Amino acid sequence: MDLAQARALVTGGASGLGLAVARRIVAAGGRAALLDVQAEAGAAAAAGLGDSAKFFRCDVTSEQGVNEAVKAAHDWLGGLTLAVNCAGVIGAGKLLGRDGPMATDFFAKVVTINLVGTFNVDKAAAALMQHNAPNADGERGLLVHTSSVAAFEGQIGQIAYSATKAA
Repeated sequence: MDLAQARALVTGGASGLGLAVARRIVAAGGRAALLDVQAEAGAAAAAGLGDSAKFFRCDVTSEQGVNEAVKAAHDWLGGLTLAVNCAGVIGAGKLLGRDGPMATDFFAKVVTINLVGTFNVDKAAAALMQHNAPNADGERGLLVHTSSVAAFEGQIGQIAYSATKAA
């Protein structure tokens, strides 16, 4: 994919890896929609990237919210060719800690953000990308998932995070 032609949405775009990805896309000449729950940080990040970036508040755990944010990003970008999933939380906690077993609700929250959130974004983005004309390589769009070495070498206190990164 030619980043200079990219019309991209980046989840977790307000900070960290998501913001770094958005910076790279904009520096290459592409356009980036930053999707994140952090409204203040997201607006500041987009402003720092100039006219080639815009912030859209999005909670990746909300199917309806994702659909609305992805559609709004698509409309602002004038299409969608790239979706980069960087939204996620570490959710530090041990399976069995000093206070007893990890609460299932805690584990489920990390899974919902890191894994289900990626699915929500992928399906909303793919539903729009399917209408793109194929490029010279036959691509209509690209979905990117970020992972972590924790998927293979889990660390103490990262059972939920490691599970979602492996998934």
